[in-house]
Amino acid sequence: MFTVDCRPAGTAQVVELDLDHPDVLHTPGHERRTAPDGRVLALVRQHGHPLGLVEATGAAGDPVGLRRALVEAAYQRLCVPGLADARPRPYGHRPTASVVIATRNRPGPLERCLKSLFRQEHRPAEVIVVDNAPSDDATERLVRDTYPGRVRYLREPVAGLARARNAGLAAARGEICAFADDDLVLDPGWLGALADAFAADRRVGCVTGPVLPVELATDAQAAVEQYGGGYAKGFTARHWSLADGSDDPLLPFKVCTFGTGANMAFHTRSLRRLGGFDEATGAGTPTRGGEDMMAFFRVLVGGHTVAYQPDAIVWHRHHRTMEALTTQVFNYGVGFGAFLAAAVRTEPRLLAVLLRGLPRASRQWWAGRVRDQAALTAPGTPRHLNRRELAGLLYGPFTYAVSVRRQDRSAEGGHR
Repeated sequence: MFTVDCRPAGTAQVVELDLDHPDVLHTPGHERRTAPDGRVLALVRQHGHPLGLVEATGAAGDPVGLRRALVEAAYQRLCVPGLADARPRPYGHRPTASVVIATRNRPGPLERCLKSLFRQEHRPAEVIVVDNAPSDDATERLVRDTYPGRVRYLREPVAGLARARNAGLAAARGEICAFADDDLVLDPGWLGALADAFAADRRVGCVTGPVLPVELATDAQAAVEQYGGGYAKGFTARHWSLADGSDDPLLPFKVCTFGTGANMAFHTRSLRRLGGFDEATGAGTPTRGGEDMMAFFRVLVGGHTVAYQPDAIVWHRHHRTMEALTTQVFNYGVGFGAFLAAAVRTEPRLLAVLLRGLPRASRQWWAGRVRDQAALTAPGTPRHLNRRELAGLLYGPFTYAVSVRRQDRSAEGGHR
């Protein structure tokens, strides 16, 4: 007996299924073949492109039946193109790419990330690891001993993810600069898909992509995918530009819908001209996040296009405990509130737009979060996650003011 679904309803093994080769399943990132049983969540591809997620539950000892159930689910639930409908990749010049990975005291996950990076179909022009305020030399030794001449090592002594990313941006020599978190497994086509999105449209200043779970081994990890829609933003290419005449005046403030800092790339010179990442935001500062959204905001307001490329997939290991999930939701709210404060500080002319649209947007946001909370099925999921996120959102502007003040004091001290 097999059951099928199109979204994760709980814990599951995560695999990849290519409809061109339906007789084999792979672990995320195409690292190796696998023959799971029980509940399985599969990313379905055809002609190399992701189509969506399907779920099936199979009996132990029947891998053929499980694969058949996943294939049937794909054809039932997803729009599967014919061979003639395969989307061609853009022709012409793929821009050279620098890949920046900011890390702090996590050499184990970083090594796995680097292994997946060197399996890329489109090879990076350079790889830069930025060691952010490390407590030891473990990361430096990993880079020096395992990747001599292949990875550039930079040390950023002041804690802050935005500072680390700015250090990588300043050193980058590629036409585009791709940023990846250190706990990711990068799909072999990740960097090529990012580069293709830039090559397809010269107006593009930023490209994001899906962040999928590398595992759903705990109820907390399953809840991440259910609350707020998870990290992925679907499998349809999209783009956002103020030049397109959007009828949504709040578009500049909805950058959280564009993607996430775990998977993003920028036109290197453009991001430098726009000021890079706001160092008063991000992990390692009182704001706990928001530096990615602020970068998206700067690109959009700066007249560039932000594109979402569903082929540019990365795989992320979500937090395993409910306690960590609760903290993550609160921190996300803090980061978004800090971003709103930073955006208005940067572009004061948009304050009136935000104030006019805020009541309606707040009601829509709260209604969506209440639905998300009600839909959570993972046992032991903390109730009132939405209230924790709201508390963080209200706290965020205060943390941004504190962070800015600390920066100002540091700058004053440096000039004495």
